[in-house]
Amino acid sequence: MNTEKDFSPLTPNIVRALNDKLYEKRKVAALEIEKLVREFVAQNNATQIRHVIQILASEFALSQHPHSRKGGLIGLAACSIALGKDSGLYLKELIEPVLTCFNDSDSRLRYYACEALYNIVKVARGAVLPHFNLLFDGLSKLAADPDPNVKSGSELLDRLLKDIVTESNSFDLVAFVPLLRERIYSNNQYARQFIISWIHVLESVPDIHLLDYLPEILDGLFQIMGDNSKEIRKTCEVVLGEFLKEIKKIPSTVKFAEMANILVIHCQAADETKLTNDLIQLTAMTWMREFIQLAGRVMLPYSSGILTAVLPCLSYDDRKKNTKEAASACNYSLMKLVTPEDDEEEEEERRESTGSPSKENDKPKTETDSNDMLNASQESVGFSNISFFTPASADRPQVTLDLDGIVQVLDRHLHESSTGMMTRIAVLKWLYHLYIKTPRKMFRHTDSLFPMLLKTLSDESDEVILKDLEVLAEIASSPAGQTDQNLSCDNVDNKVVLKVPEGVKPAQQSSTGSKGVDSSPSTPSMNSYFYKFMINLLKRFSLERKLLENRGAFIIRQLCLLLHAENIFHSMADILLKEEDLKFASTMVQTLNTILLTSAELFELRNQLKDLRTQESCALFCCLYRSWCHNPVATVSLCFLTQNYKHAYDLIQKFGNLEVTVDFLMEVDKLVQLIESPIFTYLRLQLLDVENNPYLIKALYGLLMLLPQSQAFQLLSHRLSCVPNPELMRTVDESKYMDSKQQVASRRASHTQVDYSELLQHFERVQSKHLEVRHQRSGRSSDHHDRKLM
Repeated sequence: MNTEKDFSPLTPNIVRALNDKLYEKRKVAALEIEKLVREFVAQNNATQIRHVIQILASEFALSQHPHSRKGGLIGLAACSIALGKDSGLYLKELIEPVLTCFNDSDSRLRYYACEALYNIVKVARGAVLPHFNLLFDGLSKLAADPDPNVKSGSELLDRLLKDIVTESNSFDLVAFVPLLRERIYSNNQYARQFIISWIHVLESVPDIHLLDYLPEILDGLFQIMGDNSKEIRKTCEVVLGEFLKEIKKIPSTVKFAEMANILVIHCQAADETKLTNDLIQLTAMTWMREFIQLAGRVMLPYSSGILTAVLPCLSYDDRKKNTKEAASACNYSLMKLVTPEDDEEEEEERRESTGSPSKENDKPKTETDSNDMLNASQESVGFSNISFFTPASADRPQVTLDLDGIVQVLDRHLHESSTGMMTRIAVLKWLYHLYIKTPRKMFRHTDSLFPMLLKTLSDESDEVILKDLEVLAEIASSPAGQTDQNLSCDNVDNKVVLKVPEGVKPAQQSSTGSKGVDSSPSTPSMNSYFYKFMINLLKRFSLERKLLENRGAFIIRQLCLLLHAENIFHSMADILLKEEDLKFASTMVQTLNTILLTSAELFELRNQLKDLRTQESCALFCCLYRSWCHNPVATVSLCFLTQNYKHAYDLIQKFGNLEVTVDFLMEVDKLVQLIESPIFTYLRLQLLDVENNPYLIKALYGLLMLLPQSQAFQLLSHRLSCVPNPELMRTVDESKYMDSKQQVASRRASHTQVDYSELLQHFERVQSKHLEVRHQRSGRSSDHHDRKLM
């Protein structure tokens, strides 16, 4: 440095001492500078004060010579001490050269810069706050300094600055947040520690409302939570916990919508092998749960994103039990937010297009109707008393349910083979809930969802199949699915009245559904999708015989509970009557017949068919009979069930013209076993009345003659040997007894108008077709064998 240069008002001795390599001499010079500045303060000579600071900054602190820089730093600190409370007037000139030295390559010089700034800030106190961003920026660099002495010095300065901010009520948070938002994404561990410690301090100051700016730093906080340092993660957890407590206290001021997508992103585990990602996901899921419960319908527009994050978590094992439980609570709470009002927009459009007022009976199922479903979906979650924050009606935001996005997410999870069982169940519960709450809008998506719902019937889990059937049943029975075509149940010879399960409204005409091209006028369809469902279900059974063998009975029995047994059996019989694959038709009839005769769910239908006392029961019998003709033994068992013993005997007489195979005899064997079951108790008791049930005995003897001398033969033979002598059974006046029997027969005949001769002819025609098909198959097999020999 040029010592001959004029540095006045600094004396040559002060200048030489400031440039000295010894700290003690520089310290003596600093005391002289302090004395000089005090005199200028007393004289109120601001010009000279600024001149001294300018010389110390430009000629010393920013000098190329390291000892000069050290002298400049201690001199600037001395100026600040001398200025005292007036230092605030000169802070920019004092601070900036010191901060420049924070970037010096010499660690000793960085330490002296930190020491100088500490003295400047200690004197100025609250006056430094307008320059807070500059100080924070400089400190954030020193926080990651490799020299331990520099780090120690920066920590002292950091604590001092935190004390000043905590004590102040004039901190400019608006100016600080952009810098915080920028620096929060640092990957340096020490910088992260510095950032999170400052957020912790600012969040704890009552007069600093950092919560208002949480959307701008929330993503960065979750990034910091992924740090490898346990201490940093713990501090970040504490900070996020404090923010969440504050959110719960004042939810009305929280910007939930601005943070929703941030939580959605972090609720999805990017790398499930990392422990830190598990912590991030659990924390984000916990926040999401609270947001949904506190913000209520404000979260609806983000439903598709929330479900994308939540649904996979529902299939987690016990290693992620907490995350799974939080996800279950999110799922349940979000489901509760969807209400019939989300379907009202569609209703308004429909009324505008038709020009007609809404009707009370056009409303979808009530809130109460779906509560049972919601309770069922809450199986493992203890959140029965969930309250939602609801803004005042005047301030209530208008939110729109993202139904298209939700359906897309649900459909994607059904299609993905990797989707866990509990996730698939949750998806199906969602679809059911949406069809209950927003049926008109949901039926826009039915055609695209329908194939996958049918495919899901092949799922490995019974619970998944059961939920799937509930969705399909709701589609088939919802009034919103009815077309403008009034489907009747007229048949050529009879009419069958549609039976509606308890709690389900009859299908009504609606202009929202698409016209059902597969609907049949002869089938009792609950809406335009019912018959389509039955056709596709039978097609699936035809293509997947294992599904029919393993789950067919389970599926049909559940459908009988959901959609009424008469509807299911009537429609399937009608479809099978037109089935071209006769072998499948025979197998399907055998399956339906077994279900009809043995399942508890079919008790009422069996009773309806047992006596044929009404026109409706007769019509149903005729409908079933025509399809049952695909399987001779099933047809006989149907006659036994309906007490048409003479017709059963007539059918058995025709069996001599049929091809008796091993499968045929096995079916007869099963029928004999059924006759011994509780289902046919009434039939066995009728054997006591020999004179009035001669065709029953003849029919049973006919079955006996068909059987080889097997175990079934012995069983039926023993039963028939117990038939009593009619003479021994007469205990009343014969004429009165016969009159009573004739009255019963007459009463039954008055209600039945069944043309049994026509039914018998139909049986013969169907069996002729079966025989012809078998011969054709046999011929093709023989030709193939001959070609192989050639």
